Amino acid sequence: MKLKLNPVRLAAPAIAAGVLLISPHALAAGEVSAPEVVEAIEGAFGVTPGERRNHIKGTCALGEFVGTPEAAAYSRSALFSGKPVPVVARFSLSGGNPKAPDTARSGRGMALAFKLPEGQLHHMAMLNTPIFGAATPQTFLDLMQAMRPDPATGKPDPEKLKAFRASHPDSHAQADFLARNNPPASYANSAFWGIHTFRFVDAENRVTLVRWQFVPQDGEKRLSDEELKTAGANFLEQALIERSARGPVRWDMMVSLGQADDAQTDPTIAWPAERRQIKAGTLTITAAVAQKGAECEPLNFDPMVMADGIQATEDPVLKFRSPAYAVSFGKRLGGL
Repeated sequence: MKLKLNPVRLAAPAIAAGVLLISPHALAAGEVSAPEVVEAIEGAFGVTPGERRNHIKGTCALGEFVGTPEAAAYSRSALFSGKPVPVVARFSLSGGNPKAPDTARSGRGMALAFKLPEGQLHHMAMLNTPIFGAATPQTFLDLMQAMRPDPATGKPDPEKLKAFRASHPDSHAQADFLARNNPPASYANSAFWGIHTFRFVDAENRVTLVRWQFVPQDGEKRLSDEELKTAGANFLEQALIERSARGPVRWDMMVSLGQADDAQTDPTIAWPAERRQIKAGTLTITAAVAQKGAECEPLNFDPMVMADGIQATEDPVLKFRSPAYAVSFGKRLGGL
């Protein structure tokens, strides 16, 4: 589907690591502010000074991306020029606990910073679930507040979590996916989804609604129930380091082409499986290392940092991620 629209430039201005040049205290979506959400994350997981508030446990990697002519027919982005684009990647666990076990039934992240020609940047921040767990920032805030540990037990109150689930049906799809699917055995064996709907804009300003998924060429593999008991707490990083040392690790970027009635602003709703897909390119990771002092560590992988040819939709969660990331990044810079 191609819609004749006038594109709006949504590539965000950025400084060093891609943080937006905006005051976090002026940012809000409805009644929910970015500082409020970040404080709720801190309340749920605690604070490790100078570190990320979410997806704190991660691994750095380097590689490149090569786009396809098929994708270039839908987007004029330099990502799809067919020339190798250097990539800084980060693989991570959801949450703000640096000691979270790799067997946790939580999301896994793939964040990519593409270094395009002429100093342009493009970021992607993806999850290993096809949908997100909140249709609005309010739902995410409510979840973080429900997860805040009870001082008496040091754990979240089960009744508060039960009440949250009962009152927030938009949280069910992702939670059910995580409950049905065991965690991946390796980052190299996990698919990652962009979650949100984006717009591809071609050379004639025609717009195509898209969602994307990065599919591992090594194949998807999840831990068995028995492996979950014996895998240990910290196997993901070493598995990726060892796998990349044996040879390049690759994911194919598969793009689903949307139709006018597909969900554009709700990341909790999956698109129909029969949507036409194209292969937009291949990501190749050639090296992985522990994140301390590595190239990915200081980066702010804001998914609203986009170069020409790819635009955001009006998805409230996508647009809220930018100010929330900026608040978290500012605290990191300040050593807080």
